[in-house]
Amino acid sequence: MMISLEEFHLIRDYIEKHCGIYLSDEKVYLVETRLTALMFEQGCKSFRELYQKAVLDRTHVLRDKIIENITTNETYWFRDLHPFGILDEVLFKHYADEITAGRKDKIRIWCSACSTGQEPYSIAMTFREFMRENHRLRPDHIEITASDISSTVLFIGKMGRYDNLSMSRGLSEEFRDRYFVRGDKVWTIKDEIKQMVKFQKLNLQENFHHLGRQDIVFCRNILIYFSTEFKQNILRRIASLLRPNGYLFLGASESIIMYTQEYEMLRHAMGLYYQIKQNEEKHHAYSVR
Repeated sequence: MMISLEEFHLIRDYIEKHCGIYLSDEKVYLVETRLTALMFEQGCKSFRELYQKAVLDRTHVLRDKIIENITTNETYWFRDLHPFGILDEVLFKHYADEITAGRKDKIRIWCSACSTGQEPYSIAMTFREFMRENHRLRPDHIEITASDISSTVLFIGKMGRYDNLSMSRGLSEEFRDRYFVRGDKVWTIKDEIKQMVKFQKLNLQENFHHLGRQDIVFCRNILIYFSTEFKQNILRRIASLLRPNGYLFLGASESIIMYTQEYEMLRHAMGLYYQIKQNEEKHHAYSVR
């Protein structure tokens, strides 16, 4: 069934209101293809009827189903490589010195759109590898929070079980054999890695300050789906969540130049990352621990 432009605008605005994702008129096909099955599943005869049913659903179950069908959960292990090299070669070394000197108790990292868990688990494996060469640190010196709007992908992440196709995307045989247990059809991540990551459901439109101050935020390959206004909003709120000297990682194709002046761009090897500017007075009152 074809979706009319009017129906598309109704659903497009509904999606943006509830999760921040903005769909241009060129995305009519995406809404049609991804919501047609859900429309029939709900017993609706049109996309307008699906929209009206979602608006009236006070349980928000249908809203969540619409968002899950629209969101893109493309992910793989050690995506783009450079952020993990920066963690290993720059940031973990810095924080190891801080912890050893007693100026810091642990490293707090938030993955803000973690999908099925490959990114936070890649961070955990990177930290474990760093520990192999730097015996000053222990697993309890890091706290990784992984969040997503989709309950389905969070369930997969919490289980830590992946099929052969998922395992083949970016994961070396060395890390596969070191950190996973092979089953008949799936690989299960070892507890030593799984226990380093805490998953929780989170809509980025909602207040996320309950997460506590963070040293590093991964907000990768998600800003591209938001409107200019929401990009500015979320980058500002992340800045207020970061500790003094905190760092932000974006996707390889993303930039913050047009949306905020609160960060300084840094470069290591071929990778880019961002640090909260030190002249922001609002950060000075917080403890570095």
